[in-house]
Amino acid sequence: MSMRKSHAIAQLMLYVFIVLFLVISLFPFFWILVTSFKPEAEVMGAGAFRIIAENPTVQNYVTVIAERGMLMSIKNSFIVSGVCMLYVVAVASMSAYIISRFNFRGKALLMGLILSVSMFPQMIVVGPLFNMYYNLGILNSYWITLAYSTITLPSAVWIMVTHFKQVPLALEEAAKIDGCTIWGTLWRIIFPLAAPGVATTAIMTFIAAWNEYLLSYTMNIDYNYQTVPVRIGYLRTQFTIFWSEISAATIVVTIPTLIIVLIFQKQIVAGIVNGAVKE
Repeated sequence: MSMRKSHAIAQLMLYVFIVLFLVISLFPFFWILVTSFKPEAEVMGAGAFRIIAENPTVQNYVTVIAERGMLMSIKNSFIVSGVCMLYVVAVASMSAYIISRFNFRGKALLMGLILSVSMFPQMIVVGPLFNMYYNLGILNSYWITLAYSTITLPSAVWIMVTHFKQVPLALEEAAKIDGCTIWGTLWRIIFPLAAPGVATTAIMTFIAAWNEYLLSYTMNIDYNYQTVPVRIGYLRTQFTIFWSEISAATIVVTIPTLIIVLIFQKQIVAGIVNGAVKE
């Protein structure tokens, strides 16, 4: 009985810990949601800690959508993130296939170099990229998607190499015997079997590009090409920060990525779990 009681107490403590962890993790998002319905006058002052505003309003959402150009920024973010996702998945898949299937001198060094590139502070590459884009005359354009690959491609290669290694080599040999080319093997054999890893890579790349701020702020200052994080940063004046509008804009721009994660959550979980298994 004492062991059962100890086990029950341990389970109860675990549940309490999980609940507390979830509350602490979700509270910032909950407070942003609450603040988005508050008038600017109630964000600060005596009523700042009220969960329900005295005068709740949806005017903040109307303002950021109709007057602050948030819909244009969302469109720009979708274009930039979508193109970046397609480009990175295509390049990473070919690179990962070569690294996972062919043995060559310096292979371990190459993987280490790819990993080290992903660890570089982003500020290091902003200057050279800005100068290159300025000399090419492609600042304030959707060409920024190529610059995003500096922060998304290394991790994409690492994820896809792990998943491609789990595809049995015998399947490729059988495909070659049947007359399938290398490209055919990649698209008909490797990609379908490594689908969870490909989906995980695509979604993580999309979200990383969607949330990217520094490159977009530096290279796309034109209003017509500003992405969501940059546009949110402009919800202020010289002396005032519009916290209610920022909260409303945060909720609006979080919805697309939240929907994507909810739709593809099975693929994401499968990709992470399969990638954690070592042969």
